Amino acid sequence: MFRMPPASGPGSSEGHVDYRLARASVLSSFRRGVLDRTEVCDAHPELVRAAREVGTPIPGECPVCAQPELVHVTYVFGPRLPKHGRCISLRGELSRLAKRPGTHVAYVVEVCRQCSWNHLVRRSTLAGDPPPTAESTPVDNARRVGRDVD
Repeated sequence: MFRMPPASGPGSSEGHVDYRLARASVLSSFRRGVLDRTEVCDAHPELVRAAREVGTPIPGECPVCAQPELVHVTYVFGPRLPKHGRCISLRGELSRLAKRPGTHVAYVVEVCRQCSWNHLVRRSTLAGDPPPTAESTPVDNARRVGRDVD
């Protein structure tokens, strides 16, 4: 599973939101018959494709169909990324994005590859380096982007 790098920098908060209670509420409504299966197993075809191709398997069974097909899919939104976000497919991608200037937001979605159950698991803020300012020196800027300074 991909781990969220902590937000860093002066004055930053962790910026993590967990959606377990909302998930439990949806599943409770489904089990009581308030929600139909078509209302909870409604993943977008692109999300299902991402789940099949790059999803990270997680332990346990789907809470709807009881198949061991659960995966996490992570999307990141932020500056200089496509407006539809970037689906994280490589292990180090989140860490690299967290080091970029600007604030990026990662969303982890639980998806069943069998029945298309999906629910947002977590939202995390990835705070990168602040953009250079007019007061920054060329040496400061070079260090910020990781260049050697003599």
